Amino acid sequence: MDTIILKSLGGAETVTGSKHLLKTSELNILVDCGLFQGIKSLREQNWEPLHVDVAEIDIVILTHAHLDHCGYIPLLVKNGFKGKIYMTEPTKELAKLILLDSAKLQEEDAEKANYHHYTKHNPAKPLYTIHDAEKSFKQFFTVSENSFIKLSDHIQCRFKPCGHIIGACSVEIVCFEKTIIFSGDIGRTHSAILPPPDFFTKANFIVMESTYGDRLHDNTNLYDKLEHWINLTVKNHGNIIIPSFAVGRAQELIYILYQLKEQNRIPYNLPVIMDSPMAASATDILVEYAEYTTVNKEKWLEIIEQMNINREYADTAEIIHDKQSKIIIAGSGMMTGGRVLEYLKHDVGNSRNTVLIVGFQAEGTRGRALLNESHELKIHGKYYPVKANIVELTGLSAHADQSELIEWIKNFEQPLQQIMLVHGEPSAQEALRVKIQTELQIPVKILIKDKEFVL
Repeated sequence: MDTIILKSLGGAETVTGSKHLLKTSELNILVDCGLFQGIKSLREQNWEPLHVDVAEIDIVILTHAHLDHCGYIPLLVKNGFKGKIYMTEPTKELAKLILLDSAKLQEEDAEKANYHHYTKHNPAKPLYTIHDAEKSFKQFFTVSENSFIKLSDHIQCRFKPCGHIIGACSVEIVCFEKTIIFSGDIGRTHSAILPPPDFFTKANFIVMESTYGDRLHDNTNLYDKLEHWINLTVKNHGNIIIPSFAVGRAQELIYILYQLKEQNRIPYNLPVIMDSPMAASATDILVEYAEYTTVNKEKWLEIIEQMNINREYADTAEIIHDKQSKIIIAGSGMMTGGRVLEYLKHDVGNSRNTVLIVGFQAEGTRGRALLNESHELKIHGKYYPVKANIVELTGLSAHADQSELIEWIKNFEQPLQQIMLVHGEPSAQEALRVKIQTELQIPVKILIKDKEFVL
């Protein structure tokens, strides 16, 4: 039997930088190719060479289009990767959008660093450029869900939707008669706009995400909570700021807010403003691939018609200084950058306003600081006092919680040889490891970056 080796190059003992290498005698397959995000020590790893010869990677399989899973692709290609990158059709369009935006930000950050001389490099250079991103697109190949793709004589793979964002999939790799499942990011059982995660039923090994391995999402009615906080804030003549991931959360939010208005649970004339060019473009892609959602295209067009979508940064100041109460959906979701920072500067210091946190907040981000009840936020070199209401709504998370992860595992009909946990902070991984071993009696290993594990 040929030896199969698993080696995580990122996304091990942290939620970012997902890159999992499967080494075999026929092919070396990289599952996901993400950027590290969050605290500086993580981001700096993007600049370090991978602990593998890039030229030895034959194929990349992309589970979905979030930056922590796809953002390293242009650099991989720039450094010599020549193979195909397999993904679903919606993932291809979203990945193009996200990588071009990432490259643009890389170029702008380098330009600012050189202009203001706050860099130890002379000159500062982007991690990759727009040209690098566009060049990588030539290696994108789309696949159909639920169909086997032959990769070599003894290796094939299959994608199944996992309910995280449109196009997101778990991946099954059948390799020398062993079956390895890469879960990708598993979505919620009950999403407002996506079907529940599909699942595989047979495997020897699972490489599994553990983002919320140590907690359960709030099962109280999400619509009730949104209704309460929106109406309370409007009554106090304040604004509702919702930092949101441009791909996935923003679209689910506009759908839910539309429903609340239709049900007369929040003021029908309350402005809902999406101030994010990327979220606007991602919404266009979602409408194009509406069949991947539980909402038809005509309904999406009706929802968008009632929205105020701002694509121009020049108009952001005008929106900020409009004294009418409003709901603002703006990126970035973890408040690490983007237009939401302009709204926070103006609104986070006022107790009439509410900041709704609706997604995972990585260590070292402003979002995590707010969840940790920080009394101030540092934005663009200045400190702003935090007096607004800070409310976390876990019901809008795109990640399965501990109970949903356990139920996903229970779909496997035969005994599993091993589960390997990735994409989680240490506390979440340890809690999930103990839970799986205690409740399901399945051996669990927490993968360590750059350590090889023989399957």
